[in-house]
Amino acid sequence: MHDAPQRTDAPPTSAPPAGRHATGSNDAQPQMSLDEVHDLAGRIHAAVSRVIEGKSDAVRTAIIVLLAEGHLLIEDVPGVGKTMLAKSLAKSIDGTMRRVQFTPDLLPSDITGVSVFNQDTRTFEFRPGAVFANLVVGDEINRASPKTQSALLECMEEAQVTVDGTTYRLARPFMVMATQNPIEMEGTYPLPEAQRDRFMARISMGYPTANAELAMLDTHGESNPLDRLAPVTDAETVAAAIARVAHIYASPALRQYVVDIVTATRNTAALRLGASPRAALSLLRAARANAALERRDHVIPEDVQTIALPVLSHRVILSADQQHLRGGAGEVLGQLLQRVRVPAPSER
Repeated sequence: MHDAPQRTDAPPTSAPPAGRHATGSNDAQPQMSLDEVHDLAGRIHAAVSRVIEGKSDAVRTAIIVLLAEGHLLIEDVPGVGKTMLAKSLAKSIDGTMRRVQFTPDLLPSDITGVSVFNQDTRTFEFRPGAVFANLVVGDEINRASPKTQSALLECMEEAQVTVDGTTYRLARPFMVMATQNPIEMEGTYPLPEAQRDRFMARISMGYPTANAELAMLDTHGESNPLDRLAPVTDAETVAAAIARVAHIYASPALRQYVVDIVTATRNTAALRLGASPRAALSLLRAARANAALERRDHVIPEDVQTIALPVLSHRVILSADQQHLRGGAGEVLGQLLQRVRVPAPSER
């Protein structure tokens, strides 16, 4: 059962500007301390880690994306826990959650909703689609047609849905966690650049270590640990944490460092497509969330460097010459990070 979606004809409130005195639509949320944000992230991490064995870095990145109010793309081969990670993160939060299995016959209206004529009232009524939830798990997103994939563009960027000329606000917090298999190509539709750019970060699960896989056999062998996972927080608390993270201070030199990194991706011959301005915004927001997890009220270059690869690697395209060489986008970005000047401590 969905609450009636909020209808509005006004454009969405813009994201808060960078800086100590940033303001935005989240100002109405109660302010949390950094200790509270850190403890909240710790509770979520512990809950998810009871389901996902040996993938602490992937879980941490997912929590960073959640606190930065972004969207997460989980890309890897089948059977490594992509959907399990998304579902366990969603279940750890006592908010609304919807799971969508993307298939070739999925329609855009299944995602956004549809207006249905009511014979009794002789009027059209809006029936909300799957995106009207705090956390939306999109399984195998690249199996849906481009037309259906494009239904997510407005949702992910502006947290709203427009159907038949009427705009409806989505719930806050709102996060899309999508999975895709990069190996199997038959019956799939590769995500276009515009769609990938709306995901704040991309992670790969990878195979577990031998010890983690052995522990998984013990914990998953008799029952599904997801069934025993209880929420450790609620959507209102997460929204308050997001508001606090948005106010973490980023100095002018630090913001210039972010711009320099993004600019470097556009000026190297190794990349045919560099990172977009949206990538710079995502990188700064994710760096703020990383700082919050470290109980810091300001961003330092190490925060940017920690999250740079998950934020940028899916937004760039290798040049034809680079594709013939060993290594991928991660290696190119790593080399760029080493070349970009890091602000001195006195500048931060």
